[in-house]
Amino acid sequence: MQTLKGPLLKLRTLEPEDLEFLYQIENDESFWEISHTQKPFSKYILKRYIENGHLDIFEAKQLRLIIEEKSTRKQIGMIDLFDFNPQHKRAGIGLLIHPDFQHNGFASEALSLLIKYSFSHLNLHQLFANITSDNTKSMSLFKKYNFEKVGIKKDWILSEGSFKNEVLFQLIKD
Repeated sequence: MQTLKGPLLKLRTLEPEDLEFLYQIENDESFWEISHTQKPFSKYILKRYIENGHLDIFEAKQLRLIIEEKSTRKQIGMIDLFDFNPQHKRAGIGLLIHPDFQHNGFASEALSLLIKYSFSHLNLHQLFANITSDNTKSMSLFKKYNFEKVGIKKDWILSEGSFKNEVLFQLIKD
């Protein structure tokens, strides 16, 4: 699918060989704040999750894609559509680039590819992102793609004993 390929990256569905990468990411506590995870995942559970990856987004209400660097074919992150609502033609976006691969333009390209796919193939009307107010890099990235700040959820995320605000960004298709 050409829509999910860019100059540097390819977005693809989960494959069995992604188990170790998924296990590493899902069990890295430094990512739990953004994924709302509270406990580790077993390889057994993640293997079953991968096996159910064939479910259509209309069935599963989510879509997780691996961000793969084209030149090395290495997994460098994940990008998700979640809370998919076909009735109201909207979905949330979650994006994670492994720290070893940040600052290379990968997040920007992955977001661009997913926006195009969401509006052209899924016929969505809007996308949204929830970003903690201290994550200035993510806020800048989403603003670059014309996501508009539409609200603040005060004291929304409890992280290491302190509450953080979460900013809601929205992109409505022209």
